[in-house]
Amino acid sequence: MTSPEGPKLSKLEFLKEGSHQLRGTIGDELLNDSNEFSGDSQQLLKHHGTYQQDDRDLRKAKNPDGTPKGKAYSCMIRTRVPGGKVTADQFLAELDLCDKYGDGTVRLTTRQGFQLHGVIKGNLRAAIKGINETKLTTLAACGDVNRNVMACPAPYKNNAVFDSMQDMAYAIAEHLRPQTTAYFDLWITDEEGNQTNEAEFQPVEEPIYGKTYLPRKFKIGIALPEDNCVDIYTQDIGLLGIVENDEIIGYNFYVGGGMGVTPSKKTTYPALGKPLGYVPNDQVLAVAEAVVKVQRDFGNREDRKQARMKYLVNEWGIEKFREKVAEYFGSEIAAPRDIEVTGVEDHMGWHEQGDGKLFLGVNIENGRIKDAGDLQIKTGLRKLLNTYRLDSRITAKQSIIFCDIDPADKEGIEQILADHGMKRADELSIIRRFSMACPALPMCGLSITESERVLPDLITEFEEELTRLGLQDEKISVNMTGCPNGCARPYVPDIGLVGKAVGKYTVYLGGNSLGNRLAFIYDDLVPLTEVTSRLSPVLEYFKEERQPGEAFGDFCHRMGKEALQEKAGLAAK
Repeated sequence: MTSPEGPKLSKLEFLKEGSHQLRGTIGDELLNDSNEFSGDSQQLLKHHGTYQQDDRDLRKAKNPDGTPKGKAYSCMIRTRVPGGKVTADQFLAELDLCDKYGDGTVRLTTRQGFQLHGVIKGNLRAAIKGINETKLTTLAACGDVNRNVMACPAPYKNNAVFDSMQDMAYAIAEHLRPQTTAYFDLWITDEEGNQTNEAEFQPVEEPIYGKTYLPRKFKIGIALPEDNCVDIYTQDIGLLGIVENDEIIGYNFYVGGGMGVTPSKKTTYPALGKPLGYVPNDQVLAVAEAVVKVQRDFGNREDRKQARMKYLVNEWGIEKFREKVAEYFGSEIAAPRDIEVTGVEDHMGWHEQGDGKLFLGVNIENGRIKDAGDLQIKTGLRKLLNTYRLDSRITAKQSIIFCDIDPADKEGIEQILADHGMKRADELSIIRRFSMACPALPMCGLSITESERVLPDLITEFEEELTRLGLQDEKISVNMTGCPNGCARPYVPDIGLVGKAVGKYTVYLGGNSLGNRLAFIYDDLVPLTEVTSRLSPVLEYFKEERQPGEAFGDFCHRMGKEALQEKAGLAAK
C-alpha cells in the first residue's frame, strides 16, 4: 500500500487520516448490540484512553452443553494524570468507578496513572464520563500521541524545585494535548452516540499532530540528578532538571529512549535517551514541540515496529537530529550541562515535607488496589481518604504518596493502614519496594506469560536467598514483564525478567536502579521455578568479589556476561 506521494504507509496511517480526527465509527458501535468493537475502532479507541481486551483465563470456558462460550470482552480504561498528582476526590472516584463499572480493582501504572479493568462495552461511556467529571481525562492516555507526562512525585516544600517539576509536567501535557473535539463529542456530550457524517464533519486544527498524529506512542518524563525515580532515559524525551539557588533554571533534554522489543524482528531493541542539549525553562514547551514535530514528519510510518523515535535518532545520529530540532525550533540548542544521574528514591515511608507537614509513601505491590483476604488495600485507602481528605501522588513504581499530613494525624493514619493489612515501608524488604511488574495475564492481549500474578512469590524467594547471603540490605531493583514490549521497563534495572514463552523468561543483568544503563541477556528461556536458583551463583559471586560499596548491577556490568555465566556454569549455553 502506498500513499499518493509515494512512500509506503501502514494501514493505520490511512485509518487515522480518514477517521474524522479519531472518530471513525466508534459512535455507531457504542449503540449496536455487539459485545466488541471492530478492529478499526479498537485502534482509534486507544487515542481516547481505552483498549479492548478479553479475559484469557476464560478463553477455553464452555457452556453447559459443551459449546465454547466465546471471548469475554471488556475494556481497560487508562486515566492521564500528569506527574501522578490527584486529589482525594479524584482518587475516591476511581475506587468507586472500579466497583460500579469494572472488575473491582484499580491499578496504579508504571507511568503514574490509573487503570480500570473489566469495563464492558455498554458501560464504557459512563465510566469515561465519570472520570471526566472529576476533572481528569483519558484523552491521550494511549495512542499515537504524547502520553502521560511523568515527573518526580515527591511533595517537598522547602524550595520551588519539586512543585516546578509538577507544573512543567502539566504544562507539557496540556501543550501537547490533541485538539480534536471527537473525545468531547463521543464521551461527554453525545449521549446518543450519533456519528458525524462526511457532509457535517468540520475538522479543527491539529497544529502539532496534523492529519495522521504521530507514527507511534510518545513518552516524556521529568526528574532530578539525585533522583531519577521516573526513568527519564527510557522516555522519548527525558528532562533532567538543572538547579541553581533552589530553583530549576532549565533542563538537559535526552531524546530517543524506549523499551519495546519485537523478538521476531531483529532490528528492534531497547534504547536509552541521548543528550540533545540544555533548554532554559521558558523554551521547554517550544523545544518539546519541535522534537514531537520532527518525529511526526520523519518517523517511520511504514513499519509500526520501527516507528518509535528511538529508531529515527539512531538512524540519523544525535547530531543530525539536533540540527533538525533546531531548525523546527528556530534557534540552536545549547550544549547539555555537565550533570549526571546519581540517585533514585522510591519515596516510601514518612518524610518531613518542609512546611511543618509530613508526607507518607505507601507501597502498593505491583500497583494493584484490591481487597484480598487480610490485605484490604481498597477498603483501607477508601477509609483513609474519606477520613483525612489527603491529596496524593502516584509514583513510577506503582505506589502512592499521601501529601500535606498534619503530624497529629500520623498515628491515626498508621492505624488505618495496619488495620487493613498494609505494611509500613520499614517492614518491607528493599528488593520488594524496588520491584514492579506489568499486568500481563489474564487481560493483556500481548502477554506471553505471567508477570503481576507471579512476581510477589518470586520476590519472596529472592528475599530468602538474599537473607541467606547477608545481602538483604542491598538496593536491588527487579522489573518483570509478561512480554518483550517492556511496559515495566525491564531492560534497565539490576535484574530484568522478560516473558519469552509460557512460564519462561529472558533474564537480564547489569542494569542498575539509576536507570542510566541497559542490561545484557544473562540467560534465556529460564523457567519461573528456576529463576532464583539460576541467579544464586551470581549473588554469591557478588558477595565474594564486589568492590567496597559496589551495587549489584554495577558489579554485573563490571564482571561482564561471560564471567557471570562461567561462574554459574552457563558458559556452554
